[in-house]
Amino acid sequence: MPTINASLSGQFKIGGDLEVNRLGFGAMRITGPGIWGEPADEAEAIRTLQRLPELGINFIDTADSYGPDVSERLIKQALHPYKGITVATKGGLVRTGPNLWHPVGRPEYLLQEVHMSLRLLGVEQIDLWQLHRIDPAVPRDEQFGAIASMLDAGLIRHAGLSEVTAEEIEAAKRFFPVATVQNRFNLIDRAHEDVLNYAEQQGIGFIPWFPLAAGDLARPGTVLDKIAKQKNASPSQVALAWVLKRSPVMLPIPGTSKVAHLEDNVRAVAIELSDDEFAALDKEGHDAFAASGPRLPPSD
Repeated sequence: MPTINASLSGQFKIGGDLEVNRLGFGAMRITGPGIWGEPADEAEAIRTLQRLPELGINFIDTADSYGPDVSERLIKQALHPYKGITVATKGGLVRTGPNLWHPVGRPEYLLQEVHMSLRLLGVEQIDLWQLHRIDPAVPRDEQFGAIASMLDAGLIRHAGLSEVTAEEIEAAKRFFPVATVQNRFNLIDRAHEDVLNYAEQQGIGFIPWFPLAAGDLARPGTVLDKIAKQKNASPSQVALAWVLKRSPVMLPIPGTSKVAHLEDNVRAVAIELSDDEFAALDKEGHDAFAASGPRLPPSD
């Protein structure tokens, strides 16, 4: 079996100074059903996390709401003290049960969440902290101001936003440098393509969640299916290769709680799409999105 390594995906400097390999890992799925409670197989989840550095994955995305607290705790258990690994986390959502997510953006609550994440991850500073959602019940400038204060205090090194528009990023930039934006994006879901284009122009890292989705494009006879067969790959691997080729600021974070699935995802970095193949997939994905619109998972 050929050696696979996430470094083949290329590199990106978050905030201009924090270099990571572009293919990262999303740590949402190492929790229980509904992103609630403990994983069904904690030992396998730990093995999956410990496999990350061996595969060259040095960027992990998590959130205090995953579990809640379970994902951050397991990451510390498996990988602390994170030699060469950047762990990004998020705050701004509270959990009341499986698949239930509620935004809370009060400044004092966001500060509490940062302190809790520092403790659970076992670090003195969070390399990248992202506002999971802008709370519509709290003036956004208050939320942005709280993030600026946490940057000034040295609690976080860089800050980002999730599920936002380009206008909201511009508003946040009046308070702090926006290092990343984490919006839903994949081959068949282009609702945030304008935000991706804006991020690329501004040098902002774009972290697509749900990056492997292929939907009906995986069925026999499609362009995706034909390219996957030609390259002896799965449709999801080709879809991930397309995401990586789409933009140099793209930082996809496919997640799993299984070692075998993780290794399958990393193999996507070895898939080389020609410009013609990329264009054909792009058109097929655009057409599918135009025909059916976005298909939303419960959260990121």
